[in-house]
Amino acid sequence: MNPYVYRLLSMNRSKKRVLQVAVDLLLLPSMFVLAMWLKLDSFAFLDNPHVWLVLIPVLPVTIFSFVRLGFYRAVLRYIAGRALITILLGAMISAVTMTLVVQMANLPVPRAVPLIYMLLTFLCVGGVRFGFRELVNYAQNRRKERVAIYGAGAAGRQLLQVLHQRSDYVPVAFIDDSPQAQGTHVGGLMVYAPAQIDRLIRNNGVNVVLLAIPSASKARRNEILKSLEVQPLLIQTVPGLDDIMTGKASIDQINDISIEDLLGRDPVPPQRELLGANITGKVVMVTGAGGSIGSELCRQILRLKPARLVLYEISELALYTIEQELTIMQGAMRAQVALSPVLGCIKSARLVDRTLRHFGVETVYHAAAYKHVPLVEHNIVEGVRNIVFGTATLAEASIAAGVKSFILISSDKSVRPTNMMGASKRLAELVCQSLADAPRNTGTTISMVRFGNVLGSSGSVIPLFRRQIEAGGPITVTHPEITRFFMTIPEAAQLVIQAGAMAQGGEVFVLDMGDPVLITELAAKMARLHGLKPVIFTDPVAEKPGKGEIGITFTKLRPGEKLHEELLIGNDPKATSHPRIMSATERRQPLEELTAALAQLAQACDRNDVERIRRIMIEQQTAYQPTSEIFDQFWTEDDGLDLPAEKSAPDQRRLMLVHG
Repeated sequence: MNPYVYRLLSMNRSKKRVLQVAVDLLLLPSMFVLAMWLKLDSFAFLDNPHVWLVLIPVLPVTIFSFVRLGFYRAVLRYIAGRALITILLGAMISAVTMTLVVQMANLPVPRAVPLIYMLLTFLCVGGVRFGFRELVNYAQNRRKERVAIYGAGAAGRQLLQVLHQRSDYVPVAFIDDSPQAQGTHVGGLMVYAPAQIDRLIRNNGVNVVLLAIPSASKARRNEILKSLEVQPLLIQTVPGLDDIMTGKASIDQINDISIEDLLGRDPVPPQRELLGANITGKVVMVTGAGGSIGSELCRQILRLKPARLVLYEISELALYTIEQELTIMQGAMRAQVALSPVLGCIKSARLVDRTLRHFGVETVYHAAAYKHVPLVEHNIVEGVRNIVFGTATLAEASIAAGVKSFILISSDKSVRPTNMMGASKRLAELVCQSLADAPRNTGTTISMVRFGNVLGSSGSVIPLFRRQIEAGGPITVTHPEITRFFMTIPEAAQLVIQAGAMAQGGEVFVLDMGDPVLITELAAKMARLHGLKPVIFTDPVAEKPGKGEIGITFTKLRPGEKLHEELLIGNDPKATSHPRIMSATERRQPLEELTAALAQLAQACDRNDVERIRRIMIEQQTAYQPTSEIFDQFWTEDDGLDLPAEKSAPDQRRLMLVHG
């Protein structure tokens, strides 16, 4: 911005008003002189002192009129057409005053001069104001993002009005799919067809597209986004129609497009009887309540109005955060749901048992578990204790406490696992299946729900990619061909709730995740959404991205990482009443075998015998096939030989478990 313009804009309001008055005190005499010259076609009158007497009353009256009319209160950079009426009234008052003074004092001023003076004053005073406005707008627009609004409907028109008041955007065009709208003008802007985006970029300098189609389905939004992502554009959006209608957001909230918008799909309408079956009016507990899946389960469960919601979480910060969020949410809903935050570990059998019995828990959603494959590979003992024995502890305690429904949140990494996290998840599934069939289980329905990555969770690559893009890159992908399944967190949580309500006991429900996503393409999409051109670098040290580019580099598969994940162990899944929930038919491990194996596994954990842990996992029906050597950071070849076993805590001994 020009430094002089910036200095003017930086002045306080009082100084700006004084400056306007000073400018007018220069303009008004100039307009009088010009009017006299136009009438007389000569400047001889300048030597007559009596001519100037007319200005003595005219100037103060005119300035006073402008003050009373509120002319000097207007903000010049936003001055609108209605200010012309104020200027015209002020000019008329000034001209009438001049006429009266000339007649009363018999001054040598022609009778036509006041009329000419009025017109010149109107044109010049107004012209200076509007000229300054355009100068400021031009200076500011050079720094603004040049925007095309996608959608020329009601939302687009409202957004246009919002953008006129913002200092960071300048709207230059509309884009609309409707042939009837194309070629017309809305709010002074031309409406273009989507096929003309190249022209808008080239001729109009458009570098941002704002989506103003809040009522569009996710499928339609995906089509639009896919057509735009190949362009060198930053794509942003207004909130969805549901958020606007419920008051959660307003049309003036402009957000970046999230990858959830691009990969998400329209949800299947839920089956209401399934949603409330295990929740409404019941006491529900969610473990890992502060995690990605756990917290979304809590939000959806709260809306279904349980009698009490027990939040079980090991992280103090995560527990505090979700409790505060649910408390605020509950106030907005005017719901009366008792919230009970419990700080603890699922491996603590005594605390788990006390919690279940004290609150009379009827439904358990077990979402607490480690999810980062490399971290579990480096910390195998704690990974097994958390995932396998933590699940066993919770499931056994649920049976003993008379819990009606127990749902384990599992993972696609449990299918033919190549890492310890996946193997532990699979063994946890086997434990739950065995306990579901155990003779002493007379009233607890145990089931499992298996699905892949959820968009935006702490274990997903998406937050990592987002941070790398914000840092300027490069985006790191482990392998050019690696793929993953993805689902939005809200959809996953809703399907988990419905699947749990279908259970009869021992089922492994598998969620329909759609098609697998190539992670390299995911990284490229995220880069394009930020207006960057993704470039694959084979040598990130030697190669550097150009302007508007960001590099994608390949590292290598991490310990235990697979190129492609699977969701089914067998090939004959059964359909359920919900189109996106399948029931997997999988072989179960006999109770006696599993009991003995878990006892050996607990002993190997006590001795930190990682090699023995891996052998036990391979021997079970986990289909575990490790792809690499041991990476556990505490393991040595001497572990498990002559070292004394760690003294197992009473809680650990209890889960040596499965008593018939």
